[in-house]
Amino acid sequence: MDHLSFAFTSDGSKTLFNREVGEHYHSRHGALQESKHVFLNTGMRYFLEKSELEKVKIIEVGFGTGLNFLVTADFCSENNIELDYTGIEAYPLKQEIIGDTGYEKYITHDLWDSFTGQYEKAQKSVVQIGKSCKLKIEPEKMLDFNSKEPFDVVYFDAFAAVHQPEMWNLESLKHISKFLKTGGVFVTYAITGDLKRTMKSLGFVIEKAPGAAGKREMLRAIKM
Repeated sequence: MDHLSFAFTSDGSKTLFNREVGEHYHSRHGALQESKHVFLNTGMRYFLEKSELEKVKIIEVGFGTGLNFLVTADFCSENNIELDYTGIEAYPLKQEIIGDTGYEKYITHDLWDSFTGQYEKAQKSVVQIGKSCKLKIEPEKMLDFNSKEPFDVVYFDAFAAVHQPEMWNLESLKHISKFLKTGGVFVTYAITGDLKRTMKSLGFVIEKAPGAAGKREMLRAIKM
């Protein structure tokens, strides 16, 4: 994968730069802070507080380096929350790249060892990560994904629309939204007029949430 190279972000955490796409996997203002703010706090924790549940089923579009999963699984493990996590990734990173991210500094050693030890197996079957977390990585394009079971939260972490417009069109958003339960939460780092209009047309209530560092706002949408 010669088109990929590591870069440090403003909070000291690493991200990857994809030269073929022309974009970083995370915000240059801080990969770790973006993951925690946008997906963990504004997405999953919001859902749990609203639903008062102690278990959650999440699907992520754009699994990438696994950072969103790791911070989510770490929180769930510490708070005795049952996590069922599915990541869609059309182009899974190699094991050695995952190992070089340095993300072991931000989570427990047991979680890191379990994740890296079962990363490749998770691309073939569901694996147990720690006591309360299950992980499955689907190595396919989003429009090819299918599931009989609904999800509570969608982490939508595709590359920006300027680089991957096909991920943000009506067809793609309608496809992934159909796997979300009524009352479920769709969350992403972006917020544009087109995105808001599309999500509204799909039956979502739109919320403008404060954005991560470097962004004024982000989108959270509730399926009605």
